[in-house]
Amino acid sequence: MTGTVQLIGPATRRPRDTASVAQSHASPANVVVLDGRPLAAKVRAQVRRQVGGFRRRFGYVPVLAAVIIGRERASRVYVEQILRASRLVGVDSRVVELPRSASADELRQELELLNADAQVAGIIVQQPLPRQIPLSTLTDTILPAKDIDGIHPLNTGLMTLGYEGFLPACAEAAVEILKFHGYSLEGRRAVVIGRSNVVGKPVQLLLVREHCTVTVCHRRTRNLADEVRRAEVVVSAAGSAGLVTADMLQPGALVVDVGINVVRGGIVGDVDFDSARGVAEAITPVPGGVGPVTNAILLEHLIRAARWQKTGHPITAGHGRKRRVA
Repeated sequence: MTGTVQLIGPATRRPRDTASVAQSHASPANVVVLDGRPLAAKVRAQVRRQVGGFRRRFGYVPVLAAVIIGRERASRVYVEQILRASRLVGVDSRVVELPRSASADELRQELELLNADAQVAGIIVQQPLPRQIPLSTLTDTILPAKDIDGIHPLNTGLMTLGYEGFLPACAEAAVEILKFHGYSLEGRRAVVIGRSNVVGKPVQLLLVREHCTVTVCHRRTRNLADEVRRAEVVVSAAGSAGLVTADMLQPGALVVDVGINVVRGGIVGDVDFDSARGVAEAITPVPGGVGPVTNAILLEHLIRAARWQKTGHPITAGHGRKRRVA
């Protein structure tokens, strides 16, 4: 995959080796807050240039289509953020809203219309889906070449085998934010909390690609705190506010919080940020951490999808090619 790694340029901080992190006892005075906004701005700037080049070459601006089912607050916040990011880079966007009671056939019909629209280069469908709509409705219908969030089985397989396709944007962002801030991941022991197809599983694969030793935890994991405490890198994508607390963390851990939870009208992550920042060496905030990077990466995927659809990339024919190694 030729993605965000090549967009962001060299890291802005010196890589930290495993030993130095294990020995570090961070405090609120020296903890690194992994702000995602500088990386997101860097990615968006390049996408903005690419959008201009695409328009000059092909005569139109590619469209990002977002499908949202129901009025769940966290989902709407996420889609609104994507729409704002789209406007910043000059990308047209379209929102398809379906009621919470929508059937699988109704979703399938909307996706088929978007698949057939030549100006729609990328499609995202906000999850989780209502109970009456199986995930297979989405994965069996969306075209792999327009699947910019990497949920189609073809893209999942390409990711697993190291071929060029689309990675799930949130999982990609969780890894790239650490690399952007200068942290080497090679050889580290990592724990991923959550095993969803959207974040947990792909984060595991991407961390293995970075040569981490990875443990995946979930709601049936026994002694979760003990598992987390052994990790130098913790990625939480469980969707449970306050799940990870300071006493669960190894001093000097790198903490990436992917959780989005609505609590008392505000957005918080899975990690108790105020306590964790007294133990961690580095931690992402919520909001302002992984979220902005995810949105920027989706736009990078969109413009890449638009180019591939115009130039006959192998994924448009239902197969992939081996990812170029940086």
